[in-house]
Amino acid sequence: MKCRFPIADGLYFMAPAPIALFTYNRPAHTQRTVRALQRCALAKESQLHVYSDGPRNVKAEPAVREVRDFLKTVDGFAVVHVHERETNIGLAESVIDGVTHLCSEFGSVIAVEDDLVVAPGFLAYLNAALERYRDDPQVMQIAGHMFPVDVPTTDDAFFLPFISSWGWATWDRAWHKFDPHAAGYSLLKNDENRRRAFDMNGCFDYFSMLEAQLAGKIDSWAIRWNLSVFMNNGMVLYPGKSLVENIGFDGSGVHCRSEAPDQIMDPDFFPDHLPEPGIVQATQNQVFQYFRSRRSPGARWRALMQRVFR
Repeated sequence: MKCRFPIADGLYFMAPAPIALFTYNRPAHTQRTVRALQRCALAKESQLHVYSDGPRNVKAEPAVREVRDFLKTVDGFAVVHVHERETNIGLAESVIDGVTHLCSEFGSVIAVEDDLVVAPGFLAYLNAALERYRDDPQVMQIAGHMFPVDVPTTDDAFFLPFISSWGWATWDRAWHKFDPHAAGYSLLKNDENRRRAFDMNGCFDYFSMLEAQLAGKIDSWAIRWNLSVFMNNGMVLYPGKSLVENIGFDGSGVHCRSEAPDQIMDPDFFPDHLPEPGIVQATQNQVFQYFRSRRSPGARWRALMQRVFR
C-alpha cells in the first residue's frame, strides 16, 4: 500500500512531484542548490532528475566535469537520475526538454536551476499547491520566488498573471499548452491593448523581449512560457514571502551578469493557507507598483529584468 503524505489544508498526495535540476558549469553553485534541496521536507521521498548540459567549448570542459563528479555523489532523495548531455543545447532547450519529459511521465514537475537556494518548506509548498490546483485549468504554474512586496491579502499565497523562472512547478495539462514557436505574437502585434497587458500594464516591455526571441537575439524559454500562460488567461500562484534566493548574480552564469535584484528569502515561511482561484487585481496592482518604483531608465533595468525573467 502506498503512503499518503499530509500537506496543507488537510490535503494528501500519493507521491511528491519529481524535481528537475538544470546544471551546467558552476560546481560551487550546484552544490549549494543541492544542499538546500536536501534540507527540504519531502526531499527523501522525491525523485531528483538532473539535466547536465554539455560543454560549449574546451574551456568549459573541466567545470562541467567537476559538476558531474559531484552529482555522482548526491544522495538524500528517493532516487537520483543524472542525464549527461553529450553536447551543449543551452538552458532554454534543456528546460523545455526536461520539463516536457517529466510532465509526460509523471504528470507534474518541480523545476530548479543551478543557482537557486531554496527554503526548507519549498518542496512541501509546491507539492501542496500542485495537489490543490491539479484540476483547475486556469492555474498554470506555481512559483517559489516572490518579490519583496507586501500585498493586501489574508492568504499565505496569491495569484498573479505572469510566470516565474526561479523555482517553480507545473502540470502536464498546463505545460501541454506551452507554445515554443510563440504563435501568439501576431495577435499581440496587432492589438495594442493586449500588448500593454502582456507588458504588465507598461511595467516592463516584455513584447520587445518576445521580438528579440523571435529574431534569435536571445534564447529564453520563460518569455515563451509567459506568452503561453497569457494567451490562455492563466494564473500563477505566488507565495506571500519568497522561498527562493538566486545566488547567480556574481558573473558566473551565462544569463546572470548584472546587479542582483532585491531579494528576501524567509527560511521559516510556509504558505499553508492556499486561496481559491479568483480575482488578482488588488495584488497585481501592488506588485506592478513595486516594479514601477524600482524601474530605472535605460538599459540597466531592461538587463536586470531579463535576467530575473530569463
